[in-house]
Amino acid sequence: MRVYFDNAATTPLRKEIIDVMVQSMASTYGNPSSSHGFGRSAKSSVETARKSIAKLMNCEPQEIIFTSGGTESDNSILKCAVRDLGVKKIISSPIEHHAVLHALEDLEKEGVEVQLLELDSDGSPKVDHLETLLSGDDSLKLVSLMHVNNEIGNILDLQLIGNLTKSYNALFHSDAVQGIGHFTYDLSTLAVDFLSAAGHKFHGPKGVGFSFIRKKSGLDPFIVGGPQERGLRAGTEAVHNIVGMQKALEIAYENLKEEKAYTLSLKKYFIQKIKTVFPEAYFNGLCEDPVKSTYTIVNVTLPLDANKVQLLDFHMDLNGIACSKGSACQSGAVNGSHVLENLSPTVALENRPSLRFSFSSFNTQKEIDYVIRTLAEFKDS
Repeated sequence: MRVYFDNAATTPLRKEIIDVMVQSMASTYGNPSSSHGFGRSAKSSVETARKSIAKLMNCEPQEIIFTSGGTESDNSILKCAVRDLGVKKIISSPIEHHAVLHALEDLEKEGVEVQLLELDSDGSPKVDHLETLLSGDDSLKLVSLMHVNNEIGNILDLQLIGNLTKSYNALFHSDAVQGIGHFTYDLSTLAVDFLSAAGHKFHGPKGVGFSFIRKKSGLDPFIVGGPQERGLRAGTEAVHNIVGMQKALEIAYENLKEEKAYTLSLKKYFIQKIKTVFPEAYFNGLCEDPVKSTYTIVNVTLPLDANKVQLLDFHMDLNGIACSKGSACQSGAVNGSHVLENLSPTVALENRPSLRFSFSSFNTQKEIDYVIRTLAEFKDS
């Protein structure tokens, strides 16, 4: 049996997305920048996708900029905010995606002051510390905090953080890669200046995403060349990827209520079964909370013998199960999870394996039962 529980890494394409992309590749192959009929047809597809996504996000089409994905979006927003807007300080957290953290490391080398928020033991940022950092001086600051953590599933209160940030005249960027397609966004009222998204997180294609950049932001191009994407992102648009992402987002929001309820039921079922087999299992962050964490992610530390840790990944893969590993201080690991390393208690979890299981509406209870049996067999072997 083959079971895919790594949807936080990437999701399988829906059949409808494959169909619309194949049709686009076969019939809409003109360059969107060309003035002839083939080019105008391609341009129309791109702009229709832009309008559709903007409507779903409740923003203006000109505020949606197509990119190659979340990493490019994060990098371009952070680096252009420093270069073009005069941002001197960036406030973030130690459990952001590396697309943000590594970009901040680059900016620190250029003299930008980076300040990381203190976290509660469950990974939640301390709002009082954020307010302290925002009130430190009058320099222009940018806050960059992800909406849904990709490892532990914690949900950030975007409205709370956005309003606090605005009260100090600072800018707010959110990496929403794990949230868009799974939660609704009203960007006409949400106090966020910049937002990042990736198509492959909601059953769309890889290699395409978008940035929300509020109009009159003052940003200049990150990639220079042609005038594409309102002059902010040069390069011929990948029309088939863009229309695939558009269709994927439309379907995600059309079916959001039903698919969210179903996927949440899978998560609750999985947690219940884990507790039955592993009564001492520890759920990292807020992933056990159905309100404060996304319905798609469970990150669990299993009470297994340290001598077995190195065999767990092999055992899961051998049995056709895809999930992600990640453990602070995991014995023998080349790189532990930077997210788990910043949570407490870490000492109690030393040398114990942590696994991230991430679900979608494509999954079933039968698959969960198979995973639980596989883990139980490994424990007793």
